[in-house]
Amino acid sequence: MARVEFRNVRKEFQDQSKENFTAVAGSDFVINDKEFVVFVGPSGCGKTTSLRMIAGLEHQTSGDILIGDRVVNKLHPKDRDIAMVFQDYALYPHMTIRDNLSFGLKNLKKPKAYIDQKVKEAAAILDMEPMLGRKPRELSGGQRQRVALGRAIVRDPQVFLFDEPLSNLDAKLRVQMRVELSELHKRLGATIVYVTHDQVEAMTLGERIVVMNRGVIQQIANPTELYARPQNMFVAGFIGSPPMNFIDASVESGRLVVEGGSFELPAATLEALSPYAGRKLILGIRPEDIHGDDYAPGLESSPHRMTAHIQVVEHLGSENLLYFHIGGRLVTAKVHPETKAYAGLDKPFIFDLRKIHFFDPETEMRIET
Repeated sequence: MARVEFRNVRKEFQDQSKENFTAVAGSDFVINDKEFVVFVGPSGCGKTTSLRMIAGLEHQTSGDILIGDRVVNKLHPKDRDIAMVFQDYALYPHMTIRDNLSFGLKNLKKPKAYIDQKVKEAAAILDMEPMLGRKPRELSGGQRQRVALGRAIVRDPQVFLFDEPLSNLDAKLRVQMRVELSELHKRLGATIVYVTHDQVEAMTLGERIVVMNRGVIQQIANPTELYARPQNMFVAGFIGSPPMNFIDASVESGRLVVEGGSFELPAATLEALSPYAGRKLILGIRPEDIHGDDYAPGLESSPHRMTAHIQVVEHLGSENLLYFHIGGRLVTAKVHPETKAYAGLDKPFIFDLRKIHFFDPETEMRIET
């Protein structure tokens, strides 16, 4: 396997009016050997373009791409020693699964014994031995995706590239396939670059995650750091389900003030926020860090309370989502199902200020406290 490196890689396209559109704006990063890295972001953020540039299906406007120690800017896709799995399974419908798996190796004119061994190994890894004599139409969606994975595995490439491979599967099957992909990575010890728009999928699979927006890398971090210390409001709002709440706030007389209430802050936090005295800032707090006052284990005596008018309640079984407004912004609280709540109730909430975040309202960057 091998590492992948982007050195100031930029990709521009021309739209119909002949104006340049920047899909990737000067990316610099390294994907380490045997690492599982996920690119995530909304549609049009540049994640798939980045993957296609690694594959050689798109050529960068400027900058260098390295696979291992080789600069691959001018190499044809077949010479880059990569294998790609697409959203569409792209199987040959008239061929058996065995023939689908062996097709690429036959084109490379590999010896028959070598091909048979590689197909056997891939079938064993993916538990596909009983399927080898079938045609794709006889398989389920999850089984077809396994065949697409197997076709990549037999190549024994330096780098595996996955372009939203699970998006055509139903929700239950996606969960199962995520587990299988994680296990596959451990067994192969492979370098994997994976693209998805699903942040839950990214957090589940990625050892590190590259968050992109409008062609710009917003943050590269492991899932824990990404969730706990987002670098800006985009990352904070994109990672997490439901997303982080943003509330307009200010610091006045040693207290954090929001519409409808105020909270006392520790001295160290006040000192870090001193440049914002008399100015507005953005308070960020995740839904699970807002509790109903009647069920807040460990926070029963907390003074950080305020009352809000509940507008909507979503009953999800293991938890409830409560929606209310603070200062014109919709706020979500993820609470214990035994919390007393119904639409129209004026309810006291406890805010866990140990887990809050602050952002500059102009730059939208994180304020370290």
